[in-house]
Amino acid sequence: MKADETRSTFENLDVWKVARELRKDISKIARGLPRFEQNKLTDQLIRSSRSITANIAEGHGRYHYQENIQFCRQSRGSTFELLDHLTVALDEEYMGMDEFQSFRTRIFRVVKLLNSYIRYLRNRKETD
Repeated sequence: MKADETRSTFENLDVWKVARELRKDISKIARGLPRFEQNKLTDQLIRSSRSITANIAEGHGRYHYQENIQFCRQSRGSTFELLDHLTVALDEEYMGMDEFQSFRTRIFRVVKLLNSYIRYLRNRKETD
């Protein structure tokens, strides 16, 4: 491993890792939606799930605690947006209640990890 590969990046964050797995699974279910949802629900599911990880990554790259916190807040907003889109998928009967509840549990795990990361960043901001 090269020296620059050992640096801490967003890829090392547990919250990003968990959100990445969620994003991958959302992409799988989005591909299975009806074709007429391609530019509607499918697009919204993919965009909101990608926004979660992208905002974590962008915030990490800002190097200022307050900016990182703000991007984590945006990520949290995208996480709740994803939950709403999944509710549409449930209401339209594109998924069953068990699958929805499984995603809902995973979404709230991401929210919990984001909240913990935000708390960590606030504490670092105050002590540095």
